[in-house]
Amino acid sequence: MTLPLTGVRVLDLSRVLAGPLVGQMLGDLGAEVIKIERPEVGDDSRNYGPPFLKDDHGVKTGESGFYLSANRNKQSVTVDLSTLQGQDIVRRLALQSDVVIENFRVGALAKFGLGYARLAALNPRLVYLSITGYGQTGEMAHRPGYDAIFQAIGGHMAVTGAPDELSGGGPMRSGLSLVDILTSLYASIAVLAALNHRDRHPAKQGQYIDLALLDSMVAALSHRGMQYLISGKASPRRGNVGAGGSPSGAFRCADGLIVLTVGNDSQWLRFCSAIERPDLAADQRLATAVKRIENREVLSPTLEAMFLERDRAHWLAILERADIPCGPVNELDEVFADPQVRQRGMTVPVSHPLSAALTLIANPIHYSATPLDRYRPPPTLGEHTESVLSGLLGMNESEISALRAARVI
Repeated sequence: MTLPLTGVRVLDLSRVLAGPLVGQMLGDLGAEVIKIERPEVGDDSRNYGPPFLKDDHGVKTGESGFYLSANRNKQSVTVDLSTLQGQDIVRRLALQSDVVIENFRVGALAKFGLGYARLAALNPRLVYLSITGYGQTGEMAHRPGYDAIFQAIGGHMAVTGAPDELSGGGPMRSGLSLVDILTSLYASIAVLAALNHRDRHPAKQGQYIDLALLDSMVAALSHRGMQYLISGKASPRRGNVGAGGSPSGAFRCADGLIVLTVGNDSQWLRFCSAIERPDLAADQRLATAVKRIENREVLSPTLEAMFLERDRAHWLAILERADIPCGPVNELDEVFADPQVRQRGMTVPVSHPLSAALTLIANPIHYSATPLDRYRPPPTLGEHTESVLSGLLGMNESEISALRAARVI
């Protein structure tokens, strides 16, 4: 059975996270993805450890967990882009590709003759994705940046964390590389839409995609950003307290935290019945969702004291029977042991060239007709150099050997 993007070829010149995640997503969907890496060094993220994958004998390899998270379903080809021969190899590969992904600083690839203008002149059908920190325009376009910088500049830290007046309060970054991940999702959508436009348009013309991490973060502010735009006021940080109802947030039980959200008045009545507190249901200060939000200081201390009396399993069982949205605050070992996570197949075992037992996080997309069941392990550095150069570019053994001797590959 073919996958949705079978027949699409992607040339992935990117490294670290945002760009590689795009290539991985397209590869999961069935595209052939050729990852270009620096000879001997490879993608910077190969060294982003510990931890590193251990081989079948328990010996640490050079494959970091960071790299393994973003590079499955790809072929690795080593090419030195600073050499004329290396640049020629990439241009020849681009001539046979549908998509190019790159996340170099503005103008860097153009100096090597690998910018959009040059490659599109060779292959007008090419969809060329450039991911940068600040975009291709604006006064900050040439500045470098990493995920945490854009969480700060783009407002995510301003809306994340506990209120200033609480101990430990203040803006806080996400524990995930959230901006890179969000940008990769916007980028994947953009590439798919551009391919659709190309293939439906009579001219069959590709196009250039300019995507910035900062722009992606600002766009992801979503309702919090919109609330500011219509009110002129920044909504306060609430820590683990939800904004969509009350009670809503994290509550400490005798053995750990749970999160719950009572999102409407009918849920509130069921909640009060489940915890056997008819007095709360009768309290007019708490009779509606708006009043419960306005009177959090009345409700929260009561619930905090109550939840501490019993363990998580007790309260979760009660709340689930009452159909109240709730769940435990899981550590990562609990996440991957969770029955629902396991039943949804969110991990997948693969055989890596260096380790027969590698577990990857699965793609969450479930198609009915074209299930995403191809999980090729992230490649070792340069694993497919010879097969790609011979198979796609028609190079013979002596040509490849000469390139290797010259350290072009």
